Amino acid sequence: MSVEAEDGRSGEMTLAFELDAIREFAEPAAVFEDAREWSRYVGVVSNDTDAVADFVAEHDLLQDFELGDRDIWLAMEGIRESSDAPRHVFVGTTPEDRRIADATGWEFRRPSDVADAAGWDLEQSDQSEPGLVGRLLSRLSAALSGSSDR
Repeated sequence: MSVEAEDGRSGEMTLAFELDAIREFAEPAAVFEDAREWSRYVGVVSNDTDAVADFVAEHDLLQDFELGDRDIWLAMEGIRESSDAPRHVFVGTTPEDRRIADATGWEFRRPSDVADAAGWDLEQSDQSEPGLVGRLLSRLSAALSGSSDR
């Protein structure tokens, strides 16, 4: 059974994506469009509200959340309190995102989990660029090999 919001929106869920999480999807606009089919409210949150505004404008997304100048903790708490949807899902990528979800009463999901469930494609990562650990190991290796020449 679907609940209808006062503004005519129906859906059982408020769905929030942390900025780094929505960036993991190949087509953020398609994610938003699809999510609107079964979500009452959909939006992007981050401590960097200017970056959110830029991303939303760049991808022509209809942002349901008014972030103002609040940090992500206050924004998530405010969205949770003002949303009349029975379910609140926060898609994040970090342990900090999980803490925010737990502390503010949201369900936490990773981008890969929601991508699998909803049939959304994730951005293909470029395997030629090493991740943080790979870059650190190569720098450490280079530093160690340089110091053995002395």
